Amino acid sequence: MITAFENYLRQETSLSDADIHQISSLAIRRKLRRNEFLFREGEVCRHKVFVISGLLRIFGMTPDGGEHILQFSPETTWTIDAESYDRQTPSIYNIDAVEPSELLLWTKADFDSLLTRIPQLKKFAEQLISGNTYSGRRRLLTALSATPEQKYEDFVQTFPRLLSRLPLRMIAGYLGISLKTLNRVRQAQLLRS
Repeated sequence: MITAFENYLRQETSLSDADIHQISSLAIRRKLRRNEFLFREGEVCRHKVFVISGLLRIFGMTPDGGEHILQFSPETTWTIDAESYDRQTPSIYNIDAVEPSELLLWTKADFDSLLTRIPQLKKFAEQLISGNTYSGRRRLLTALSATPEQKYEDFVQTFPRLLSRLPLRMIAGYLGISLKTLNRVRQAQLLRS
């Protein structure tokens, strides 16, 4: 598990082997079963999380039991409830495993210490945050202004590898449309093909 993470860092950064080893040495290994929660609404997000394998999702619940999915985190991605983590306040979101998942976690104290000691890691983390900000803004604009057909097409283009891994209800929850609408959009797309 650590080897896959170290290979990821070698591909994505110019960190030295010593720095990579230092980062890896503070990681906590964790496995989640399908549908197992990493944390629930009301708990504090205490770890920075890297997904080695599997698939996580961040979602909120509506009073009537519906789900609004904010993000999917497949292998080789980082995930976190940034507000809860940064402020150490209770989260309004849940993170659970869509598939059996293997994770690496770092406590806030350990990761903050790494950022201080390894400037290249801090720079890399800032690049990841910027990328998430840009994609979040793009997603927000799509959610506010696109038709259901455009939302689905954007999802297909952005996450082609996730289509076969996710139940339709989760895709609908991510797109902010009903399952009935998603089925209609997919059926119309099939008829056009």
